[in-house]
Amino acid sequence: MQVETQWLKPQQPGRRVQQEPALLRWSLIAAAVAVISVLVIVPVVSILVQAFAKGWSVYWRSLADADTVHAIKLTLFVAPIAVIANVIFGIAAAWAVTRFRFPGRTLLTTIIDLPFAVSPVVAGLMITLLFSRRGYFGPWLLEHGIQILFSWPAIILATAFVTFPFVARELIPIMDALGSDEETAAVSLGASGWQMFWRVTVPNIKWGLLYGVILCSARAIGEFGAVYVVSGHIHGQTTTVPVRINQLYEDYNNAGAFTVASVLTLFALVTLGIKVVLERKTRQELEEAHSETT
Repeated sequence: MQVETQWLKPQQPGRRVQQEPALLRWSLIAAAVAVISVLVIVPVVSILVQAFAKGWSVYWRSLADADTVHAIKLTLFVAPIAVIANVIFGIAAAWAVTRFRFPGRTLLTTIIDLPFAVSPVVAGLMITLLFSRRGYFGPWLLEHGIQILFSWPAIILATAFVTFPFVARELIPIMDALGSDEETAAVSLGASGWQMFWRVTVPNIKWGLLYGVILCSARAIGEFGAVYVVSGHIHGQTTTVPVRINQLYEDYNNAGAFTVASVLTLFALVTLGIKVVLERKTRQELEEAHSETT
């Protein structure tokens, strides 16, 4: 009796994308382009069109407004401080999570993800509860002449809180995948802790670190909810760029609102360009490393 053995033949590992039906491929591509156009391209183009609708003179006059200039300066002051703080915390947290096993390690990982689950407005209310005059630390700060709420320190705290997971979350999987063999070898060869960190750890995580910094910077520049609560949105004093856009829109100054929104859009496009360059660099290094191993 002849037994059919065709079903025992090993199947192909998978169908390539080119083998899918053409109708399915083009339908998915069209759907993706439509979604991106509606959610990304059309709003960006609309912002730029509205910003320049009344001409260059109105655009530059709106951009040169004293309160707008102060908002841009405050944003460029707050965002780097928050990013630097999150870089330090992110590296320390990633190092602790990936290099040590200790009680509460899972809790630390959960706390790192907390800002993803908490609304920025809630984060702002939390800071208000801590540092207002009737808050936990407010009376002591008032006695010593220290003002946190409705000033730039509160804006930095709020921005740092909503952005601190980005760097840590980029570094934890990278450092976990790399392991500690190279660092252990460096220490065994006589390298100090700082030498091991700067010459072994940093080169291995540099692209992930830069990617986390870019994401953190983009969120810090565009943060609105938490900053709106803790800043008091005082004209010319505690308004960042997103808060300034809201003020102008509420004052029915559409030309000014879209002008400042175009500046924020420019920040986003620059961030996106840097992100694309980093992804390309990372891909090139991975290909070079793969070619060397093979």
